[in-house]
Amino acid sequence: MNLQSNDFELFGVPERFAQDRAALDQRWKDLQREAHPDRFAAQGGAAQRVAMQWSVRINEAYQRLKDPLRRAAYLCELRGAPIEAENNTAMPAAFLMQQMEWREALDDAGSVAALNGLDAEVRAARAQAIEACRRLLDDEQQFAAAAQQVRALMFIARFERDIESRLDQLGQ
Repeated sequence: MNLQSNDFELFGVPERFAQDRAALDQRWKDLQREAHPDRFAAQGGAAQRVAMQWSVRINEAYQRLKDPLRRAAYLCELRGAPIEAENNTAMPAAFLMQQMEWREALDDAGSVAALNGLDAEVRAARAQAIEACRRLLDDEQQFAAAAQQVRALMFIARFERDIESRLDQLGQ
């Protein structure tokens, strides 16, 4: 193992968006078993510290690879299309209109049923955006367009958290 390897190399999986979650989970367990600091107890503190670094690195890679949004952003970065969400908030007008409609629906939702309906709509939009990321990254290799799609997914994820928060408020 090499600390300088990218996450895909570290896990021994292809550099693509589509991943087998069960295979990632199994590979994470295998890597953690190999790098567990207890395996190096007889070799002293320095070996255990290195093992701990490996364990942290493996966990960081796993967190990125298992999450579709983080994996897409990471692939865009690797392919020279940084997300730059803080600096680049430009979105297509249709997406911005959808966001405004969702915000209004959230403000107007007075019941759990209304919020659940909105949540279902947003989850469907999220699934479509994830599929668009897969197509742009794996099939078309349109990395700048994929980065824009990742930024849209970030908006959607934030809105999903807003819905959850509102559901929590109504549940009290």
